Order: sequence, then structure tokens, then C-alpha cells
Amino acid sequence: MSSAWLNLAYLTASMLFIVAFKLMARPRTAVQGNLYGAVGMAIAIGAAFFEEYVVRGRAEGIGGTVRIVLAMLIGGGIGGVLAVRAPMTSMPQVVALLNGFGGAASLLVAGAELHGLLARVGTRGYTAPDAYGQMILATAATGVIGAVTFWGSLAAFAKLQEYEQFKKPWNFPNQHAINAGLAVLTFLLCWWLAAVPTAWYVYWLLVIAASALGVLLTMPIGGADMPVVICLLNSYSGIAAAASGFVIDNNVLVIAGSLVGASGIILCQIMCKAMNRSLTNVLFGGFGGTASSGPSADDVYGGKVKSAGPEEIAMLFDTARRVVIVPGYGLAVAQAQHAVRDMANLLQSKGIEVLYAIHPVAGRMPGHMNVLLAEANVPYDLMKEMDDVNPMFPETDVAIVLGANDVVNPVARTDPKSPIAGMPILNVDQARTVVVVKRSLSPGFAGIPNPLFAADNTLMYFADGKKAVLDLVSAIKAA
Repeated sequence: MSSAWLNLAYLTASMLFIVAFKLMARPRTAVQGNLYGAVGMAIAIGAAFFEEYVVRGRAEGIGGTVRIVLAMLIGGGIGGVLAVRAPMTSMPQVVALLNGFGGAASLLVAGAELHGLLARVGTRGYTAPDAYGQMILATAATGVIGAVTFWGSLAAFAKLQEYEQFKKPWNFPNQHAINAGLAVLTFLLCWWLAAVPTAWYVYWLLVIAASALGVLLTMPIGGADMPVVICLLNSYSGIAAAASGFVIDNNVLVIAGSLVGASGIILCQIMCKAMNRSLTNVLFGGFGGTASSGPSADDVYGGKVKSAGPEEIAMLFDTARRVVIVPGYGLAVAQAQHAVRDMANLLQSKGIEVLYAIHPVAGRMPGHMNVLLAEANVPYDLMKEMDDVNPMFPETDVAIVLGANDVVNPVARTDPKSPIAGMPILNVDQARTVVVVKRSLSPGFAGIPNPLFAADNTLMYFADGKKAVLDLVSAIKAA
């Protein structure tokens, strides 16, 4: 009877996870999806306690329970502090850390279960590898994927945090050959562990080799590819969790990990499509790592850039019927989302249609701009995806670009030798007037100048994003 209730609990948790993923696919229902996922996880944790203490009879007494509860409180407390205190600009870094900790947890669980198995059967009594073959293979897979995820996520965190030593991609001679050698070494260690499970130290050797592989795979990748890398590491963390589910024979962990792994791969495909690149090219192509050999900034901008102040820009709205706002990472850095919302409300009060154009790789993680605008209570139906908003630009009176660069660079359409050639962009250059709010003419992650800034229909508004918008609001009110 207890097994039936246990299976029902795991089934309920799994269904809640599936519903949660479905709801989180849309901004309007994402919060509700998070709640469903939290309830499902609570049920899964309770069922896991029940399985260990009642079904399998592995109760360790009050001391074991206290240790588990204490660990949960510490972990939950750290997570709660991160969720509350981390600014929206740091969400990509937080996601990278969460991916890494998921991988670390999986490899530690697998290692502990391997030691527990050897303790139960005895190293000399381990004479039936077929009986534990699946568990050993799953343990090796968990160790490899978990280590790659953890250390790769730490490297991604350092890049996103823009630590000086990690800003630029680390390229070194024969890096692909070295990575291939580490991959072969890791495979051989997995084979050794599967052949001789009593050699428990092999597990930690393969964890070390996979850790080095995780760092060396991530460090050469440029900042422009971080959204894809985050998706990939998220997928890795899910696969590691699913593998650890096979290790400890926990069905709900297998299902939850598989859902995360699959969703991460799907997001990778979406991000790669948004950049018109393959995943292999992202991992080994070095995009965003070196400057282009094309025209210099002086050639593109020399004597052509027109700057404007808030009063001049405010006059554009006197006859405007449609305004499209294009948010980028600069908007997040300036924390200007609330000021932008206030500006949009002011324009709407004058009868102007205001929309937000969202590029899939704007920001540093999938959905970064959606989350940023949702924090400022921007209506979801005003956030338009690239394919929906691009046909609207020819009929747009004013396009306001706030901190975006590569995702609006027309070179992607015109220069086949550019590092962003073929990448779908937001066609803001087709609007009647383009206002670009930036601190300077500095390039984006691709390291190339943007001809949009020197276009005949573009006005550059050089200022901090938040201050620029606040001054513009004042000018609109005074006009």
C-alpha cells in the first residue's frame, strides 16, 4: 500500500512539473507556472523522505533527519537571499550559478551512492557487476556531466560578471586537441569505473578530468554567445539530475531532469536560430571573441554621427503615431525599465501606440528583456517578438533603441564577411526616425561598429539610459 501512495505522489509531482513548464513558456502565466513547480517539488521531497524512511527502511534516527532538514534550511536560505537581493542585471549570473550547483549536487549524490553501495556489498563481495551495471554507468555519466556543468557554469558566471581576467575569451594553441584528449581520458576513466567498480577513486579522477574539460570548453566562448551557453549548461544540469535519478532509483528525479534537459536543448536551438548559427559553431567558432577585420569605427562614423538632446527628440513625438522601444542589456545595466514604462504611459496618454521589440538574444539570457519589462509592469501584449514586430518598422514613426547594439546592426544583412552575417536582427533602420540611447559609440559583443549609428535617419542620444529617459520624459511634458 505504501508503494502505491509513493508512486501516486511521484506521478502527481511529475504532472505538476510538466504543467509548470507549459505555463512558464508564456510571460503572462510564468508566475503561476513557478508556483506549480514549487508545489510539485515539495511533494517530490516529501515523497523522497517517505521512500527512504518507510519503504526502504533506511531511517538514520533523529540525527539523520536533523541533518537533512538543516541542510535544506541552509540551502533554501541562501537561495532566498539570492532571489531577493540579486538585481535584475545579475539574473544571468544567478542562473549560471544555479545551473552549476545543480550539476555539483548531482555528482555528489552519485559519488555518495557509489560509496554507499560498496559499503553495503563490500569491496570484496562485489562479484555481480551485472546487477549494478546500470547504476555504475549512471554514476559515471552523472560525475562527468555534473562536473562539466559545475565548472563550466562557474566560468560562465565569471564572464557574465565581467571579472577582468575572464572578460576576453581564453584562446590557446591546440585547444581543440587538448579538449579532445580530455574527452578521451574521461571516457577511458568511465570505462575503467564500469569494469572495476570497486576502484571508487576512479570516480573522483573522472570528476577532476571532466572539471578541467568544463572550464576549457567554456573559457574560449565569447560574451555574445552567453545566452546559448547558459541554455546549454541548463540542459546539462537537467541531464545530470536525470542520470542521478537512475543512480538512486528515483523516478521523479529522472522525469524532472529530463524535462530540464529537453527544455535547455530547445532553448539552445531557438537561440542558435536567432543568431543564424549552429551549436557547434557557438562552442568552437569563437564568435564575440575577436574584433572584425572589416571597416574601422572611424570609417563608419567619421563625420556622420548626429547627436541630439531631449528637447529635440521630444519634438519627434508631436506627429508620431507609433513608437517602438527596443530594449537591450544597456537598459538593464541602467535599471531604466521603470522610467521607460513611465515614458510609454506618457506617450500613450497622447494617443501614440507604443510597442516593445524583443530580440531573442537581447540581454544575456533567454527572456532577459521580457523579465526586465515585466518587473516594471509593462503589459505582456505590448512585448512583440522579432518576427511579429519587424513588418511594423516601415510604418513606425520613431524607434527608440535603449542599450542594444548587435541585435540592431544592419551589417548582419549587408556584409557576408561580418561575424554576425546572416543573424536575424530587428529592422529598426527601416523606421522613419531612429533614436539610439547609448553612453558612447562602443561596439557590442561582436566587436564591430554599427552603421545604424551613422545612418541618415538616426539621432544619437549620448547619456546614461535612466537619466536619458527621465530627461526625455521631462522634455515631453514641457513640449
